[in-house]
Amino acid sequence: MTRVSEPGSTLDPTRSAESERPVAGPDVAALATLLADSTRAQFCLALLDGRAWTAGELARHADVAASTATEHLNLLVDGGLLEQERQGRHRYLRLAGEDAAELIEHLAVLAPRRTEPKHTLSVANRNRALARARTCYDHLAGSLGVAIADAMTQQGLLDWSQGLALTDQGVRWLAELGLELPAGTRRPPVRSCLDWTERRPHLAGSLGAGLCRFAFEHGWITRIGSGRAVAVTDEGAGALRTRFGI
Repeated sequence: MTRVSEPGSTLDPTRSAESERPVAGPDVAALATLLADSTRAQFCLALLDGRAWTAGELARHADVAASTATEHLNLLVDGGLLEQERQGRHRYLRLAGEDAAELIEHLAVLAPRRTEPKHTLSVANRNRALARARTCYDHLAGSLGVAIADAMTQQGLLDWSQGLALTDQGVRWLAELGLELPAGTRRPPVRSCLDWTERRPHLAGSLGAGLCRFAFEHGWITRIGSGRAVAVTDEGAGALRTRFGI
């Protein structure tokens, strides 16, 4: 039996090649292709710690040859996900801003969980530390980051009713804390970022970055090794109870 195609359908032999050309607009497929490689994805996840890594450090992290890492990093830089800075013989790479970091974090939320072999004790401890408290680009994430967002909401410092906003009480609270948010920048004062381990929002934007920086500068938190995980110090535990009721 002869199959008859509807006019204009994908099976229509009269359909012109002109109509199959992609229309102008965002090339989402090109961006998706950048992250469709496990090595490039590992690089982006590692750079969520907000720091600049050398190409050699990223190569060792992903367990690939330096030449392989260079090829992948060039693609990520050309694609706009990473930015680079050269200092002498070294090339330092970081995520290309908060939007790129938020994209990677959101993809981590949506990504399926891998079936992993039994963990060694050190790997299990590392995973627990990441889930407990870590940096997400330049703000705090994990249970700690979500707890801070919850506490500030309960204290009336944040308002979620019409999009996330800092209340007048919150502005006064920041002044008392001695934390000033930068003015005249395109970055929003406060925004939410969906946490990939808690599946609930933590704080990003200028406020999230400011609180994270303040916590480091005042010794509330300290990095665990060279990764993204952070630990709350004794001084920080007291400050979190006093300031946030955590």
